[in-house]
Amino acid sequence: MNTKMQLLLMLSFCFSVLYSQKSKNDLTEKPNIILIIADDAGWNDVGYHGSEIKTPNIDFLAKNGVELDRFYVNPTCSPSRASLFTGKPASRMGIVAPISDKSQLKLPDSIPTLPKLLHQNNYQTALIGKWHLGLQPSSGPKAYGFDYSYGFLHGQLDQYTHLYKNGDKSWYRNGEFIEEKGHVTDLLTNEAIKWISEKRDPKKSFFLEVAYSAPHFPLQEEQKWKDPYMNSIKDSSRRDFAAAMSHMDHSIGILLEKLKQLNLDKNTLVIFMSDNGAMENWDSKNEYNGVHPSNTTLGDNTPLRDWKTSNYEGAIRVPCIFYWKDHLQQYKNDNYISVIDLLPTILSLAGDNDMPQSIEGKNIWSTISENKTITNKEIYVRGHLQESLINKPWKIIRTRHANAPADYELYNIEKDSQEKNNVISENKSIAEEMKTALENQFKKDAKKVNHDKIK
Repeated sequence: MNTKMQLLLMLSFCFSVLYSQKSKNDLTEKPNIILIIADDAGWNDVGYHGSEIKTPNIDFLAKNGVELDRFYVNPTCSPSRASLFTGKPASRMGIVAPISDKSQLKLPDSIPTLPKLLHQNNYQTALIGKWHLGLQPSSGPKAYGFDYSYGFLHGQLDQYTHLYKNGDKSWYRNGEFIEEKGHVTDLLTNEAIKWISEKRDPKKSFFLEVAYSAPHFPLQEEQKWKDPYMNSIKDSSRRDFAAAMSHMDHSIGILLEKLKQLNLDKNTLVIFMSDNGAMENWDSKNEYNGVHPSNTTLGDNTPLRDWKTSNYEGAIRVPCIFYWKDHLQQYKNDNYISVIDLLPTILSLAGDNDMPQSIEGKNIWSTISENKTITNKEIYVRGHLQESLINKPWKIIRTRHANAPADYELYNIEKDSQEKNNVISENKSIAEEMKTALENQFKKDAKKVNHDKIK
């Protein structure tokens, strides 16, 4: 063999090794993950679902990522966040309603949480925005594994004073209450940008949750966010809600642009979701000393049924998108997926396949990335006075009463997504199976649960 041929073979071999290593690294590379959570955004409050509200940046994620068409959360915010961080129904921990006022309720200390588990895989973690799983700094994000945290501890706050509805302090950084000026949406976005650009360890992969207060009341938006809707939305209350959504969407665009500027966009998975469905209205007379006007119209869950706090589709089926540039193809995924599935899915991307036994959610990355079908999956959700169980195509809802037997409803949500036709009398055998499955889930819940009023 001549020298030229030997050189060609050697170069070919080296190229093959390098290509193999690159392919292997591409497959095993741990992505950064940014989870963006809207507060009380309804099904029809995003542009890609046909809303009159303009959300071009959220729409960009949907048009270039995987739109989850059947993503289920809890009827209210604290339970959804508890399920997210623990990978199991929040009712197992006694959290079935928002943690409000001066409640001492908090996320249990003994349960493995997403940030703690990500630490084991050398991730850096930060939560910027709403916490709502403990109302004091001692029971804030740091206690559950977050390296960095900033934002507010309660379920709602004045967008400028940053105080809770009863006047309690809520605005903090890393376990200490602080005073700052500015609108919450802007402050959270600025902090997220600063953390990504300056504060994080660039040698580590990161998990960043940006949990906005928008579009939750009180609605306090500048005129520039209302101007696009002055002619298209006549109801001033709904217009204020739309302004809050637009403000948040603009901020999401800023985050996406910063990822691009820092060359992080190709290795960052962005997840967008709402914590629960929209609320219909708000009576403000007993909150914030009455300084904020009440809202006759807030979000829009059309065409789904009902509002936040119920177990109907309008409360628990919410917008959700997975976007990862050059890694995920655009399509609409119609598998039934629960918020408890996010933890094991995120952990799998971090390289952790040894899940704690406490986790009840399932790794759904194969259905996200390859559109594989999920079969025989139960989704259990317990709320204030109702609980529901979904097993495609069926959904059973039980409504409990203090001094009367419970009511049951059965819907085929594939044929009747608006839940107009209770078909329990026509499907008695299926109803009995679903009742048994629902009761089996109910028995696993904590014996003592919170029933705080909605906040």
